[in-house]
Amino acid sequence: AYTPLREAFRDQDANEYRHRNVAKLMYIHMLGYPTHFGQMETLKLIAATGFAEKRIGYLGLMILLDERQEVLMLVTNSVKMDMNHKNPYIAGLAMAALGNICSAEMARDLAPDVERIMENGSPYLRKKAALCAIRIIKKVPDMMESFVERAATLLKAADGAVQLAGVSLMLQIVELDPTQVDMYRPHVPALCQLLKRLLQPGGAPADYDVSGIANPFLQVKLLRLLRHLGRGHAEASDQMSDILAQVASNIDASRNAGNAVLYETVQTIMGVESIGGLRVLAVNTLGKFLANRDNNMRYVALNTLAKVVAVDTQAVQRHRATIVECVKDADVSIRRRALELVYGLVNEGNIRALTRELLDYLAVCDAEFKPDLTSKIATLIQRFAPDKRWHIDNLLQVMTQAGSYVKEEVCRALIVLITNAPDLHAYAVRAMYRNLHAYQDVADTSLLITSLWCVGEFGEMLVAGSGVPLLEGEPAVSCSDRDIVDLVATVLAKKAADVVVREYALTAAMKLTARLPGQVPRLQALLARFNRSAALEVQSRSSEYTRMFKLAPPMRAQLLERMPALDEAEYLRNMGAEVRPSVPSTGGAAAAPATSSAAASAGGAAAAAGGDLLGDLGDALAPASTSAPAAAGGLDDLLAVGPVGASAGGVAADVLDLLDGGSKEPPAPPAPPPEPVSFPPAVVFQGATGVAIRFAFHKPGGKDSGVTEITATYANAGPAAVTDFNVQAAVPKFMQLRLEPASGTTLPGQGAGAVVQKVYVNNSQHGVKALAMRLRISYKDATGSPVVEQTEVTAFPAGC
Repeated sequence: AYTPLREAFRDQDANEYRHRNVAKLMYIHMLGYPTHFGQMETLKLIAATGFAEKRIGYLGLMILLDERQEVLMLVTNSVKMDMNHKNPYIAGLAMAALGNICSAEMARDLAPDVERIMENGSPYLRKKAALCAIRIIKKVPDMMESFVERAATLLKAADGAVQLAGVSLMLQIVELDPTQVDMYRPHVPALCQLLKRLLQPGGAPADYDVSGIANPFLQVKLLRLLRHLGRGHAEASDQMSDILAQVASNIDASRNAGNAVLYETVQTIMGVESIGGLRVLAVNTLGKFLANRDNNMRYVALNTLAKVVAVDTQAVQRHRATIVECVKDADVSIRRRALELVYGLVNEGNIRALTRELLDYLAVCDAEFKPDLTSKIATLIQRFAPDKRWHIDNLLQVMTQAGSYVKEEVCRALIVLITNAPDLHAYAVRAMYRNLHAYQDVADTSLLITSLWCVGEFGEMLVAGSGVPLLEGEPAVSCSDRDIVDLVATVLAKKAADVVVREYALTAAMKLTARLPGQVPRLQALLARFNRSAALEVQSRSSEYTRMFKLAPPMRAQLLERMPALDEAEYLRNMGAEVRPSVPSTGGAAAAPATSSAAASAGGAAAAAGGDLLGDLGDALAPASTSAPAAAGGLDDLLAVGPVGASAGGVAADVLDLLDGGSKEPPAPPAPPPEPVSFPPAVVFQGATGVAIRFAFHKPGGKDSGVTEITATYANAGPAAVTDFNVQAAVPKFMQLRLEPASGTTLPGQGAGAVVQKVYVNNSQHGVKALAMRLRISYKDATGSPVVEQTEVTAFPAGC
């Protein structure tokens, strides 16, 4: 197939057909065959005088060659001559080739000609020259300075194509060198005026209309350039706010070109320092995209909303129902993007409603979508559960509907949560028993192991007459100790049960021997049945548990005591999960209310976790009991007026005196108690809504004591009262913190009243490291909307 072409290229008499042969060669190249033997023919066509030959020659140059080939250097002089040709179409061919394949060497040689044509050429050539300049500054960034000012002059051209090329060049310059943004910011009014002219009827020639939208390509480029110029600059953003609102309000969204302009407008509004009303307009535009039947439009809207939600969550929340509906879409890409967006929308205020909708969809969604959805729901429940009872109920529902997709870490975290909620032990085991009894034939591993663990730990609370009352709205469970053992035996008898499930079941059976004394013989026989199991761990547990019956009953009872509660904050931190503030066991109480004795004290949790809360703390504070752990020296020592450990020292001295048989020298008189020290009060927080916090500092143990007593006064200078006021605190791990109950949870408006709370801090490194504290303030404003604010307190008085 190549032979006739080779012969034609060698035939000197066939010059008039050379451009046809090169066209055939390009077709062969596009089919994937080698065509290197004919590359020089394109150079001959470029050197020809006719337009038809040059057109094929330059087309062959762009298709058959690239910038890496040395033969390209041979054509530089021809391109230079053609750029200065009197025929503008030949000059246009040369610049089209230069803009596509020029190398760095060609860019340096031909840049002066490009600059000259940008200033003095016809609109057709100025457009081509600006596009060449884009290629030149990409290849040789050092030459950018030559085009910075010239690019801006193209905005004054009357031709829309020249304006588009100029804006494209300006956009490329600011993308390659962000420092040039300051050079172009004075042109923001001109750019806005140009965009405004395009919005007016007849603002652009009809040749540039696309589906009734005036020059949408120029509009998109202008909006993109404005986004770069307004980012981080309030004045420039203010200059463009009016035109952005006009574009968002006046563009026809029924056409694809109009949607492209609207999408770019939304991106620009969210990218500059725009006001809140403009952001709401942008989010509402994306909401219209969500209602579009075109999946591409919906995907674009979801993708953009996922970025916007971090900037303006409240505006996105208005479209929550539409977004949740997208989770049920037939298109898997729409479903996944919608799920990611829902994940970002969830907070403490809407967790109940969104979880209910997601659980409803979990029951009917496709199998391939269940793993991702299950993981997201479980994570949301762990992060935002309003109370522990709701947490248990909803995770149980997830395990019931999609238990095979629930990760083992979720089951472990649930067990840790239950162990740390003594008032929910009976409720949890009853809920587990009901679910396991109802779904024992189809239950998956996650539900089985969690339920068996609870039954083994708290099984005696299931028996009628155990004296544990039901919680509000909880259905009664009627079962005997025999029913409990029957359920464990049923699980052990399941042929399809995993080895892990049998291990949990055997452990539960052994634990029940201490909880249900009347069923010990039956449980012993049940355990002995697996002495010859093929699974080594099952056989080992069965044998070891059977041997435990030979121990004395008191010793066996000691071995089968309930598992001690793990530190929940430490466990979550070790697992890489978010450490949340303490939440109530049921929905009847607020999370760590200011009036509750269980006020948040992060010092104990920090000490247990071994982590620096001020370094690790994100949005959540690690709570702890108001009572300090015994290892910390006791709360009485912590809050004692004298130095910590003074009492212990006195006892030790008395013991030494007894053993010494009496000292001849009289004991030294006790040192006088140190004088208390007070410090001037300071305002440590001033919220945007008028809420303020003032600390008054007092050291009852003197200036050398590490104990500081802080009197916190909460006031509200706003016009309306705030309710459900709650303050949580965190300190570094070398400190201990205790919050006394506050005097109220409502702050009257206009400073008409205040709430007072005592805070005690023990700094174990007093004199070495200063006090530091982080506060998390939450309340509901006059409209009932929840408000959460955080502040870090470092301005403690010297010596405090």
